[in-house]
Amino acid sequence: MTKQTTHTILMIEPVAFGFNDQTAVNNHFQQKNAVSGTVIQELALAEFNGMVDKLRMNGIKVLVVKDTPEPHTPDSIFPNNWVSFHCDGQVVLYPMFAENRRNERREDILEYLTEQGCTIKNVDDFTFWEDQHLFLEGTGSMILDRENRIAYAALSERTDKSVFLQFCKVFEFTPVYFTANQLVNGKRLPIYHTNVMMSVAEEYAVICTDCIDNEVERKTVTDSILKTGKEIIPISEEQMHHFAGNMLQVKNIAGKRYLCMSQSAYDSLTEHQIERFTSYNELIVIPIPTIEKVGGGSVRCMMAEVF
Repeated sequence: MTKQTTHTILMIEPVAFGFNDQTAVNNHFQQKNAVSGTVIQELALAEFNGMVDKLRMNGIKVLVVKDTPEPHTPDSIFPNNWVSFHCDGQVVLYPMFAENRRNERREDILEYLTEQGCTIKNVDDFTFWEDQHLFLEGTGSMILDRENRIAYAALSERTDKSVFLQFCKVFEFTPVYFTANQLVNGKRLPIYHTNVMMSVAEEYAVICTDCIDNEVERKTVTDSILKTGKEIIPISEEQMHHFAGNMLQVKNIAGKRYLCMSQSAYDSLTEHQIERFTSYNELIVIPIPTIEKVGGGSVRCMMAEVF
């Protein structure tokens, strides 16, 4: 049976986290930090460990794999971009935009998951698209409504339409694609990953509709969500810039539901939004300011769901 949420999460412990120049060309959330790389790594590791502890305290199973010093992979803390796991034991590997991110794909991580009792029946490899300079970065590029078999994607340099459609055909998802923009220095530029402006939970969806400039596309997306019976909880573009779209609903081992978000995201929310979220699930709020600013990703990016 297909489920929307899981109680098991894969996270990659950083050893050399830092600003990635190769991703900064189209990730407009990244900010260079004046402090040394060693200090950034120490801060990021402390934030990472705090997040792992908080998830485990709430009964969520977290499988931690440590990154390797070589090859240097400054973004390894965001594993959901190179791999996704599915209820039928299917694993998918994805084509990555930045060359130094392709080294994040590690066979030993899949072997470790098998040792931990995870079922891997087949690995579907989409990485050959990199040779054609076409990319699809996992559940960063796609928001999967697993129960209703709908995949949402904001097209960008990191999310190619043809690769997305092939994924949907192979795994029997209905594709819903659109363009989502953000304001950068007075210009409307494509958002690098769909999961910074949208999240789908069991009974609701979080989305920044203000980012979808085309009215027809906006209506197509919202109609698709509403047809599945989910409540739409909208966020503003300003809230999106505080990573309020980069949330993930999870369960603990007992089946209790939580919505994970960063402290920055939580602090940007209105009382009404918090009331709507807490009507469905408890909140797990995690402070990760260094990871967000330097890496340009938040808590959802750090969690690869294991089904």
